[in-house]
Amino acid sequence: MKTLLTAAAVASMTFAGTAAFADAHAPVVGVSWSNFQEERWKTDEAAIKAALDAAGATYISADAQSSSSKQLSDVESLISQGADALIILAQDSQAIGPAITAASNEGIPVVGYDRLIEDPYAFYLTFDNVEVGRMQARAVLEAAPEGNYVMIKGSGTDPNADFLRGGQQEILQEAIDSGKITIVGEAYTDGWLPANAQRNMEQILTANDNKVDAVVASNDGTAGGVVAALTAQGMEGIPVSGQDGDHAALNRVANGTQTVSVWKDARELGKTAAEIAVALAGGAAPADVEGAESWTSPAGTELTAIFLAPVPVTKDNLSVVTDAGWIEVDALCQGVTGGSAPCN
Repeated sequence: MKTLLTAAAVASMTFAGTAAFADAHAPVVGVSWSNFQEERWKTDEAAIKAALDAAGATYISADAQSSSSKQLSDVESLISQGADALIILAQDSQAIGPAITAASNEGIPVVGYDRLIEDPYAFYLTFDNVEVGRMQARAVLEAAPEGNYVMIKGSGTDPNADFLRGGQQEILQEAIDSGKITIVGEAYTDGWLPANAQRNMEQILTANDNKVDAVVASNDGTAGGVVAALTAQGMEGIPVSGQDGDHAALNRVANGTQTVSVWKDARELGKTAAEIAVALAGGAAPADVEGAESWTSPAGTELTAIFLAPVPVTKDNLSVVTDAGWIEVDALCQGVTGGSAPCN
């Protein structure tokens, strides 16, 4: 069973090995981003940089621009630039394999960031994505207990897409079996790109003569594409899920065009990743990182992992993100009239 760490627990964590560089060079941590164009990753980067600064470490990075082949060369470049540890947000969990081997051959520790890398050498840090899927489906099912459902999944090359889909199915299965809901369309979203999600949703709407009552979209980017497709048909306001706590998505929740965004505080994820990377670079064993546990992937790979706890944000608890300083009230409530606190 996974142990979920709350933000408070993460904040209190200490990491062995950070002192190993005290009398030598400051550690260099290389971060390989799959696609830095998404709003989400800029928040993560700021948290990583802040934690590395606090540890006296240096940040270097590369943007793979959604190319798995470029990401391999990016990692090679980060290694050649003297990275003592790597944080990798994998574009393709299988294609990244040679990069992990290269790092291992050089004795450079790797943190698999947010997305699973099927290699025991990579320390896995993420939120509980199966639970995220459950939270998404619960919120949508509560809003639409009957009707035609569409499942807009994440990228087919990202294991998180299937973790999410598995959690969603757990919650929806009983309603499916009873005939209360029917899944009338389902599609992976290449690269998690909103434009691809919008195109998939448009095609599903056309195929079903717009007879759709709810959409379980797997992140806020895909939810944005879904809402755009629905709005074009005058269908905005039907239940739609998402995740990440993107500012635009939280505004959609406040406005009623998105039902839930499962908030994964990227600030805590980034901070924790940086601290783990510095600890591993300083000689700490993965199993000695506080909060680490042994976890077996669905493919049977034994990994060392930390799982953080997500929070579903709906119109009923919008204050949780403003109270945490994640988003300003003005940004959250832009265009909202007569909404829930803090927008009323």
